[in-house]
Amino acid sequence: FQVMSLSKLRKLSETGVTFRSHIDGARYEMSPERSIEIQGLLDSDIQMQLDECTALPAKPKEIERAMELSLRWAERCKTAFGDQPGKAMFGIVQGGDSAVMRVRSAQALAAMDLKGYAVGGLAVGEPQAVMLEMLDITCPELPADRPRYLMGVGTPDDILKSVARGIEMFDCVMPTRAGRHGLAYTRRGKINLRNARHADDPRPLDEESDCPAARDYSRAYLHHLARSQESLGAMLLTWNNLSYYQKLMQDIRAAIEAKAFETRAAEISEGWARGDLPAL
Repeated sequence: FQVMSLSKLRKLSETGVTFRSHIDGARYEMSPERSIEIQGLLDSDIQMQLDECTALPAKPKEIERAMELSLRWAERCKTAFGDQPGKAMFGIVQGGDSAVMRVRSAQALAAMDLKGYAVGGLAVGEPQAVMLEMLDITCPELPADRPRYLMGVGTPDDILKSVARGIEMFDCVMPTRAGRHGLAYTRRGKINLRNARHADDPRPLDEESDCPAARDYSRAYLHHLARSQESLGAMLLTWNNLSYYQKLMQDIRAAIEAKAFETRAAEISEGWARGDLPAL
């Protein structure tokens, strides 16, 4: 649970977060204990600690304050979570773009002996290079036998490069949000179906895809749907994007099992670099 998106409607204290609904202004309080309670009521298999995610760029003192508060909340969440067979509570590493704060956060969470660890506060405005640098610093400090989850990430390229640094789990709105705006992710990279070059193109997005949205519909039709803002266009491109992301993760898992991740990652990146088919 993160509170950055409610920054204009919330107040932070040691106790937790108080915020007002953006719909009717109703006041709510969220403590670490209440956060865990709600996730338990939802029967969540993985329950996340309450934390404060700091938008970047931020001043060092602000990064340290938020990181230390998140650590204290993590301890309270761990106590509230207790022992729930078959379920896990993840701590969330914070520390902004500070190497020192990231290490301190990761080490303190590792000492709590949690069932899993997330890396939060990245992909919040900083360049990809900064995100990867923080992963290079953070991942070695986390237990190798526990899952590592990078929150809110990301593009296919972000995923590929993060896996190379030890990340195993991701979540992001990107494939669905992109689909709603006419953007398709494919093995040839990103394709903007709103562009005029697709208006009379009878070819599919990807003739080799297992996804019907990518294989069985012409680019011209998808272009028409996107430009007309037909809901079917958003549905088909979202279908394509989710299918592509799943195929990407399947490729990554298979390559890791075959001890060929670096080779496969290079092949995938080369496919993106070559780009889309030439226009007709």
